[in-house]
Amino acid sequence: MQSKIIIPPPLKPGDLLRVIAPSGALREFGAFGRGVEIWRSRGYRVEIIPEIDDQWGYLAGKDEYRRHSLAAAWKDPECRGILCARGGFGSTRILENWDWEEIGEGERERDVETRHGASGRGEKIPIPHSPFPIPYSLFPKWLIGFSDITALLWSLYQAGISGVHAPVLTTIADEPDWAIQRLFDWVEGRALAPLKGCGWGGGVVTGILLPANLTVATHLLGTPIQPNMNGVILALEDVTEAPYRIDRMLTQWRMSGLFSKVRGIALGSFSKCEAPPNVPSFNVEEVLRDRLGDLGIPVVSGLPFGHEAPNAALPVGVKATLDGEQGILDVTK
Repeated sequence: MQSKIIIPPPLKPGDLLRVIAPSGALREFGAFGRGVEIWRSRGYRVEIIPEIDDQWGYLAGKDEYRRHSLAAAWKDPECRGILCARGGFGSTRILENWDWEEIGEGERERDVETRHGASGRGEKIPIPHSPFPIPYSLFPKWLIGFSDITALLWSLYQAGISGVHAPVLTTIADEPDWAIQRLFDWVEGRALAPLKGCGWGGGVVTGILLPANLTVATHLLGTPIQPNMNGVILALEDVTEAPYRIDRMLTQWRMSGLFSKVRGIALGSFSKCEAPPNVPSFNVEEVLRDRLGDLGIPVVSGLPFGHEAPNAALPVGVKATLDGEQGILDVTK
């Protein structure tokens, strides 16, 4: 568990946001355009990379190009946030041998005295508009997305910076007004309202919120991107996974021993996770109850986040309280 997480400085109208496609090839151009307009309508300058419609198989371009787009956005001294076009698959491919601090070196071309201090020793300096004195190479900016973007969010969390598990540009236009406002509330520095679901019991716990797509997160286990799960509240969702696949993934988590480390589990939507027709099966709700109901920790299901709207924004790495009796997930500002 991260001992301290840095939340990027609040966004404000006029800030520059960079749009990248780190995962699957963009297909939903109409929805994408509507998503961009939502951000622009709030007064943000939204810059779309020229390669946004590149395609290499099911990926949005070759790995080196997608990797370069992420690195360029991260290094850009004017960019205050990174908006992901869509999910799919592919972000893990560009994270091999990735280091946020190394990528960020030289982010701004300041003079040596300003950047390294009068002594030239490279001490930590305060970042403008941020209360945190951090290494200059890790100037924090917002990273926003979900689904396959889980890998980027977890990787950034490992570097000590909070991103937001929230709609990508191809899905945000389908969100209800309150869910869109919730995202802007968080990135603009306002507190979030609690989310209500169905409590399974287990009491009340406080921990570090770690949202994820279950499939992507499961494939990160045992890699350098897997965070320390001690003291974590896992927030999981998924889409188009048959119940036996959900069973298989949760059984892997059980056998790895990781569920014994987490403090609570918050479940969002598991949409389109029905069994194939005419095949004997549990339904996904039965699988979740069977695999999670005996862990002895608070579990809340039916929370409004995931692949089907509403997809309520969830900050990564912040303190949260999970009430397994009342069915409430509350993020602490």
